[in-house]
Amino acid sequence: MSTSTAGTSTSVRAAALAIFFIFATNGFIFASWAARIPAVTQTLRLSTGDMGAVLLVGAIGSLVALPLTGAVVDRIGLTAAVRLGGACAVAAGGIISVGLLLRSVWTVASGMVVFGAGVALWDVAQNIGGADVEHRLGRTLMPQFHAAFSGGAVLGALVGAALSAAGIDLPLHLVGIIVVVVAIMVVVPRYFLPHDDAHSPDADGPPDAAAEPKPGPLEAWRHPRTVLIGVVVLGATLTEGAGNDWISKGVVDGLGSTEAAGAALFAVFVGAMTVARWFGGRVIDRVGRVAALRASMVSAALGLSVYALSGTYWLSAVGAVFWGLGAALAFPMGMSAAADDPRRAGARVAVVSTIGYIAFLAGPPLLGFLGDHLGLRHALLVILVPILVALALAGVTRKEAVPGEARE
Repeated sequence: MSTSTAGTSTSVRAAALAIFFIFATNGFIFASWAARIPAVTQTLRLSTGDMGAVLLVGAIGSLVALPLTGAVVDRIGLTAAVRLGGACAVAAGGIISVGLLLRSVWTVASGMVVFGAGVALWDVAQNIGGADVEHRLGRTLMPQFHAAFSGGAVLGALVGAALSAAGIDLPLHLVGIIVVVVAIMVVVPRYFLPHDDAHSPDADGPPDAAAEPKPGPLEAWRHPRTVLIGVVVLGATLTEGAGNDWISKGVVDGLGSTEAAGAALFAVFVGAMTVARWFGGRVIDRVGRVAALRASMVSAALGLSVYALSGTYWLSAVGAVFWGLGAALAFPMGMSAAADDPRRAGARVAVVSTIGYIAFLAGPPLLGFLGDHLGLRHALLVILVPILVALALAGVTRKEAVPGEARE
């Protein structure tokens, strides 16, 4: 191995570790904040519905920002885009802290808009960075990056719970998060691969590929494969989100289980997802995206059905395992598929993320409404529809042929 090749290999591995760390940090700050939502509700004297409206404002901030994120990454570069997303999160933490000290709902809501936009940019940029590393190493790593997000979320939730138990005020907690994010954003992104390197003349494409003008962001919305991948990711997000939001409450309401037992079942679901994401890359490389996605959707459909229709807690737990295993890989596979062509990765990942994010807006109220009329566990069966749609569309995730690369 030449010195140049060894240096390149080392830089790619360093970039992979940096992306892994950025995913974990994203999950940490999200869950650390989410664990303290009851404190926000109490400080601002909000009802559950009012707090839901504040959170919805943050989701709308993300949805508005998402279509623009690909163009931002292409214009300012991956490292600057991640740092800009982190800067927005830091600014949001400051605004929310001030709002809590002033007990101002509008100030907190404005902070949530900034937070939502920053997290959207951060999320798209980190997925593009993960896809760039995949291209360089020639193997699937995106599920492991998303496992890092899940692991960071578990740690963030534990830290948030511990600070709450210790009586640490939320504004001080947010200041701590600000310090952590600033330190990480200064150090970690410097190890990223420049996104342009993924389609430079000495990378995957022909020598003149980098000289071609970059396509505009609207082109991705007119690309049928990208939109269909977005539909697959929408189904994946609904499948995962339904479990995150309702799997605990479903057994508490439907089977009379204790809240502790419901929390344990949620842990089983998240644990199954994390295991599948950590080891799933090897499975995808062995059988291909299409077969892995189809197996995932079958597992999710089976697990969801068993969970929703069983009459015992333990059988519901078995269903939760298969549901979690099935929900784990579809989203990261969708991100990888959208980024198959590195020159168009920014715009296409933004499109797929935007379509998928609709699930965060539509899913909870839809399932809540149906749960009031059908019972929550039976209402969850409606998620079988997007699962079956994703199963039918699995073929669109087959690796796209780009110059200089072989088709899957």
